[in-house]
Amino acid sequence: MTALPRIYLDHNATTPVDPAVCAAMADCLGRCFGNPSSVHAEGQEARRALDQARVQVATLIGAAAEEIIFTSGGTEADNCAIFGTVEGWAGQRRHVVTSAIEHRAVLEPCRHLAQQGCSLTVVGVDALGRVQPAAIVDALREDSALVSVMLANNDVGTVQDVAAIAEAAHARGALVHSDAIQAAGKIPLDVKKIGVDLLSLSAHKLYGPKGAGALWVRRGVALAPLMRGGRQENRLRAGTENLPALVGFGVACEIAGRRQEADAAHGRALRDRFEQRVLAALPTTRIHGDPDRRLPHTSNLGFPGLDAGRLVIALDLAGVAASTGAACSAADREPSYVLLAMGCGADVARSSLRFSFGRGNTLEEADRAAELLRQTITSLRKT
Repeated sequence: MTALPRIYLDHNATTPVDPAVCAAMADCLGRCFGNPSSVHAEGQEARRALDQARVQVATLIGAAAEEIIFTSGGTEADNCAIFGTVEGWAGQRRHVVTSAIEHRAVLEPCRHLAQQGCSLTVVGVDALGRVQPAAIVDALREDSALVSVMLANNDVGTVQDVAAIAEAAHARGALVHSDAIQAAGKIPLDVKKIGVDLLSLSAHKLYGPKGAGALWVRRGVALAPLMRGGRQENRLRAGTENLPALVGFGVACEIAGRRQEADAAHGRALRDRFEQRVLAALPTTRIHGDPDRRLPHTSNLGFPGLDAGRLVIALDLAGVAASTGAACSAADREPSYVLLAMGCGADVARSSLRFSFGRGNTLEEADRAAELLRQTITSLRKT
């Protein structure tokens, strides 16, 4: 009997690289070997490829190309935004506001600033994982330098009202950063409409390569560089650019822009079908996140009485790839801090899994994954 193919449902951790992205990167590796900072013909050919990628990334988020600063990924983009903004205030403002469910790439830099003498306010969320704009208003002070709230949560998929948060923060003179790494390519994204000052992106979350990211910096924002040396990236990020990866990033963004509506509809159909099948077979299952404002492809489910770590391993053996949450936290044995912040008890948080669908998944796979999940949980509950 031929074994059925595995079902990959961990697209929030990383996505497979689109074939068109692979082709563009391979072409760049073989053709554009010049340094984009060199003035000769080979360097200028590389510069044109870099400029094109910058336009493609900017177009996805409704930005100007010159506002895009390329980085090595989302973590560096978040760090550049947080450290760069606070240093850019030159000591005039030393207070940072963020939320309890941010990715660690935001939370850890904020905590480091607190250890260095800055004031930090971490705002809580409600049971659906929503940051209330009123809570941000209450947290703001005269010396608030930055508010950092993600556009969509990587664990439960809840989409935040960042536009309202930005309006409140700007009224007090603070800058606003949003980690849009999970949202980009999944939901409509226009930096002018949401009104933020800085926004982070990562290529490998939207079918591009790992090792490439970007920070959008609104024109006029004073940002200190995190990395110093050369004059690359508008003097905000020294070092020769990773041209093949960035070319791939640009192509991935172009594809994501064309496919965003279709991808969202496809992801929503898969997620809803999967959740319906799971709830029918396992009626005690809990769905986490905002049912009305949630990423279309993300499903975080709780299975009372089970250990999520054991369940992930059992599902993997059954041929289904899922996760307990952010990949950077996969080694932690602690329950999801996102779910704890939403008011879930430790037992509930420890019993929850994240399933995130992608372009390559099918309705048949959603059905088969739901059935394999039922079988796996039934078996685990007997042991």
